[in-house]
Amino acid sequence: MTVPFDWQRILLDNFDLLFLGEVAMRTLFSFGVVFLFLRISGRRGIRQLSLFEVLIILTLGSAAGDVAFYEDVPLLPIATVFVTLLVLYRLSVWFMGLFPRFGALLEGQPILIIRDGLYELRNLDRMNISSDEFFMELRQQGVEHLGQVRLGILEIDGNVSLFFFDSADVRPGLPVLPPELSVQYDTVPASGIYACTHCGFPQPLDSGGQAACPRCSNITWAKAPNHPRAR
Repeated sequence: MTVPFDWQRILLDNFDLLFLGEVAMRTLFSFGVVFLFLRISGRRGIRQLSLFEVLIILTLGSAAGDVAFYEDVPLLPIATVFVTLLVLYRLSVWFMGLFPRFGALLEGQPILIIRDGLYELRNLDRMNISSDEFFMELRQQGVEHLGQVRLGILEIDGNVSLFFFDSADVRPGLPVLPPELSVQYDTVPASGIYACTHCGFPQPLDSGGQAACPRCSNITWAKAPNHPRAR
């Protein structure tokens, strides 16, 4: 019968105190294996990893985690996992260079999500990206509204590449500021240019007016600024 709050069982169970030193050694081994993979594969950080590479790292991390904590998991099989995954990675990279379609299947392709200050709705809905997360990405690159952005591309590593309009070509656009700085309206309070909160389409609306977006039928609007991006 298990005794509740048995601190010997909770803290160390039946292991000798010296087993903690072995755990430290196994953890160092696991850390070294993952670190070597990243170095040999030529990657410097997680932001550079594609979906396929994240899968490789998670598989290796699972094996490395087991060897760090379980006394019955020997080290050489984990080293074999490391070598196998590295060979698989190298072969996959080689095949992707020879066969672009294979690379697109394995890693995905860059996806256009903003064109001329408007969302590409089909692509954005397919990627299932929350607006808060995406707006944060835009703000971190100095974007205040979509009218400043000529093209926005979601790269295969999760980064967003932006290409901006020249200052003279900036148009009214949907603001990407937090809700307290960008109020949304079903009935607009004053005449002006407003942008659809779903697709970014801008149009003039009269005071007290209500309208459905001609591009996506959304009925919620936000005041659309048109000032150029601060450099």
